[in-house]
Amino acid sequence: MAFHPATAEDTSARETADDYFSSLASARYVLLATFKWGRTPVFSPVRVLAHADRAYFQAWSSSRTCRRLRHDDWVQLAPCRALGLYRYGPWLDATARPLAGEEASQAARKLASKYPGLHGGLSSLIYRIRGAQPVHYELQPCEGAGKPAS
Repeated sequence: MAFHPATAEDTSARETADDYFSSLASARYVLLATFKWGRTPVFSPVRVLAHADRAYFQAWSSSRTCRRLRHDDWVQLAPCRALGLYRYGPWLDATARPLAGEEASQAARKLASKYPGLHGGLSSLIYRIRGAQPVHYELQPCEGAGKPAS
C-alpha cells in the first residue's frame, strides 16, 4: 500500500477537528472571551455543551456578550470554575454562529438536558420580563486551528 502524504494530512486534520472541543466535554463552565472594537477581551463564564467538533452555549439577547458577538464572531474559550475566577485548560479559538429555528430548538433541548435548571429560576424570569430572548450559539473551530496545546 502506497503512502500518500496528502491523505495522511487530511486524516490528521479530520481527527484534530473531531476532538477539538474534547477538553470542554467534562467542563460545566467555560470562560468565554469576546472582543470589543479595540480588540480588548471581555471574559464571561457560560455553560457549554461540547460534542465532537461542535459546542453550544446560550446568552440573552440583551446581554453585552450578544452585542459583541454581533460585531465579531471570533471567540476564545477555556474550561473554568463557576465564577470564571479560575481557568484550568488551554485557550481554544472558535467562531460563534447564532442559531435559529430548528437548530436553536435542538441546541436548547441539548443544553436543557445537561443543565436542567438553566432555563428556570429568578434570573431567567428577570430577563424575560425585560423582553430578552435566549440566543443559542454554535461554536466551531477556527479555520487552520489545530489540536490545542495541553
